[in-house]
Amino acid sequence: MDHYDSQQTNDYMQPEEDWDRDLLLDPAWEKQQRKTFTAWCNSHLRKAGTQIENIEEDFRDGLKLMLLLEVISEIVDGNVKMTLGMIWTIILRFAIQDISVEETSAKEGLLLWCQRKTAPYKNVNIQNFHISWKDGLGFCALIHRHRPELIDYGKLRKDDPLTNLNTAFDVAEKYLDIPKMLDAEDIVGTARPDEKAIMTYVSSFYHAFSGAQKAETAANRICKVLAVNQENERLMEDYEKLASDLLEWIRRTIPWLENRVPENTMHAMQQKLEDFRDYRRLHKPPKVQEKCQLEINFNTLQTKLRLSNRPAFMPSEGRMVSDINNAWGCLEQAEKGYEEWLLNEIRRLERLDHLAEKFRQKASIHEAWTDGKEAMLRQKDYETATLSEIKALLKKHEAFESDLAAHQDRVEQIAAIAQELNELDYYDSPSVNARCQRICDQWDNLGALTQKRREALERTEKLLETIDQLYLEYAKRAAPFNNWMEGAMEDLQDTFIVHTIEEIQGLTTAHEQFKATLPDADKERLAILGIHNEVSKIVQTYHVNMAGTNPYTTITPQEINGKWDHVRQLVPRRDQALMEEHARQQHNERLRKQFAAQANVIGPWIQTKMEEIGRISIEMHGTLEDQLSHLRQYEKSIVNYKPKIDQLEGDHQLIQEALIFDNKHTNYTMEHIRVGWEQLLTTIARTINEVENQILTRDAKGISQEQMNEFRASFNHFDRDHSGTLGPEEFKACLISLGYDIGNDPQKKTGMMDTDDFRACLISMGYNMGEAEFARIMSIVDPNRLGVVTFQAFIDFMSRETADTDTADQVMASFKILAGDKNYITVDELRRELPPDQAEYCIARMAPYTGPDAVPGALDYMSFSTALYGESDL
Repeated sequence: MDHYDSQQTNDYMQPEEDWDRDLLLDPAWEKQQRKTFTAWCNSHLRKAGTQIENIEEDFRDGLKLMLLLEVISEIVDGNVKMTLGMIWTIILRFAIQDISVEETSAKEGLLLWCQRKTAPYKNVNIQNFHISWKDGLGFCALIHRHRPELIDYGKLRKDDPLTNLNTAFDVAEKYLDIPKMLDAEDIVGTARPDEKAIMTYVSSFYHAFSGAQKAETAANRICKVLAVNQENERLMEDYEKLASDLLEWIRRTIPWLENRVPENTMHAMQQKLEDFRDYRRLHKPPKVQEKCQLEINFNTLQTKLRLSNRPAFMPSEGRMVSDINNAWGCLEQAEKGYEEWLLNEIRRLERLDHLAEKFRQKASIHEAWTDGKEAMLRQKDYETATLSEIKALLKKHEAFESDLAAHQDRVEQIAAIAQELNELDYYDSPSVNARCQRICDQWDNLGALTQKRREALERTEKLLETIDQLYLEYAKRAAPFNNWMEGAMEDLQDTFIVHTIEEIQGLTTAHEQFKATLPDADKERLAILGIHNEVSKIVQTYHVNMAGTNPYTTITPQEINGKWDHVRQLVPRRDQALMEEHARQQHNERLRKQFAAQANVIGPWIQTKMEEIGRISIEMHGTLEDQLSHLRQYEKSIVNYKPKIDQLEGDHQLIQEALIFDNKHTNYTMEHIRVGWEQLLTTIARTINEVENQILTRDAKGISQEQMNEFRASFNHFDRDHSGTLGPEEFKACLISLGYDIGNDPQKKTGMMDTDDFRACLISMGYNMGEAEFARIMSIVDPNRLGVVTFQAFIDFMSRETADTDTADQVMASFKILAGDKNYITVDELRRELPPDQAEYCIARMAPYTGPDAVPGALDYMSFSTALYGESDL
């Protein structure tokens, strides 16, 4: 099959190329081919007892061609290659060769046709006649493009090629009369379908749909003809509509232009002129355009009808172009002279309107000026005004009199204009005359009111000047006296906060000095009230309406008397408050002394006990049991001191309730006493616990009393600040003093030093203190990284270093014995050799053994042993 695919393309595509070249043969080559091909055909036809003379004419009816094919088929019988080649040549010639798209070859034309027809389908990409058709969507797309009702293309899936191919083949056979030339399984099962087979089948689609193309062309021709007819009808309807609208507009406009009835007012005539100008500027130009467009549309329509062999258009009666032109002429005739009539009428009214507007303007200005003037002149605001306000009112009145005189000329002009309008027979003369009379009457009244107001203002001014002098004197003396009373009330009511007897005594002295000034203050009060009484007499005598108050001050006699009475009431209250505060300060002083007497005893006692406990903890008198007994006696004596602390707490509570914040009789506060007492209890308890732990360590590790004393002596020696702890450098020096070797490289402690180690120790003053080893030791004695080493941590470390303790190696050696010298141990061995709870503990925590000698269920006792001592993770 592969040989066929590779050879057939070369063998059977050659005729297509020869066929194309035949068109280019010169006469000599054509004569040679005709002779050669005729001889070749006769060589085969002789076997059938016939021959041909002319290769074009003798094959035309097909009979001799059928004989030739029959003879040839006998020749190629049994030779698949030759048979298929012959059939392909026939297919190529009669089914494909006549396909031509844009002057391309048959094959290229057919491919281009397929690409164009399937271009709208996004999941179809036809590039050849083999693998591009494997998924079947190409065949389905060709059918759907021409006959969309035959295939529901939206339901096809690219991943289901068998269904797609069979759908296309079945639909083509049933509805398009295209035989089922291909097998869907062969196409899907072949990596590269046969190109000639695909081309043969696709060419059937091309020929099947070529008829549809002709139908489409015919339909397009019909649509084009109908479109032309529809467009012509639309143009006719547009003409009728436009002509009807234009004639209706002309009919409505002509009567409006022929109206010559004048208006009474300038505004109305100007509105007529503005309407006419709007007509000329806004309404008529679009109609001129419509008339022009109507003629253009009519001519264009007639031309289109003539070119499309249609009869000429005849508009409805009265809507011919000539009818529209006649109506337009009538419109322009009515328009003539209308604008000139409007302008003449406007000029006639302009003179009258000018005079009337001038009258209205001057009258409005005068009326606006006089508005409120009568009410202003009648008001009696001077009766309640102050002196300064009266003077201001007088100046304001003088200015008004000047303004009144200036308006005399305008009143005369108004009367003259009204007279002229009457003489010219102005249509609105009655209203003009009535308005002019009102203005003249009002003018006379304003003159009389002006004189009357001046007399009243001058009389009031004289009275108020006398009262003003008294008001000024009252204000000058009332202000400082009022300030003195307000300051006195503020001082008498001021809250005071004192903390000593001396402070309250100073306040009492100042208060006595204030009381000595009260008689003189009362005399000043009476003098100020006398000035106010004199003003009241003047008001009553001359009937002055004093609606206002003293302009120089807001202080009234009532306020002065009220504040004075308040000051007299506050004085005894202040006396009582000072006496009570003096008694309270005496009580507070007693409380201070009572608290100080006890605190000055308890504070030093606590400090002494702290120092004694410190000395006991670092001294080495007797055994640890002796020290423990001594400390417990101290603890008992300290606990027995608690009642004195409680008594001091009671005194402190009294001080707090009295709000006493300082105490000059002692430096101790209750907080200091509490902190010291809690530190004392904590220190004695911690010290007792340390001694108890030292006893436990001594007994558990087998440390002698002499070793314990040595450790304490070294620790105390380097605890220079007697804090009970050692810093890192102090701890390092203490270890060196005890002969402990800390090298830079950690090494296993064997209890012995070889010659080289001993020599190195001597060279370095006996000890080599490396940083790495010291950091390891510090992590043991100071696990919380506090930077200090307690004596208990020091004892634990020294006891571990000097005592015989178990190691991970020793535990591993013990497990190895239980395991029978194996590198692992089994569950049964653990349960046999160890108590049940310890055996289960090991089983639950031992990891499986993974060595080369492992057996099922083997456990790793080595990693377990190192984990017990923190050398690995458990």
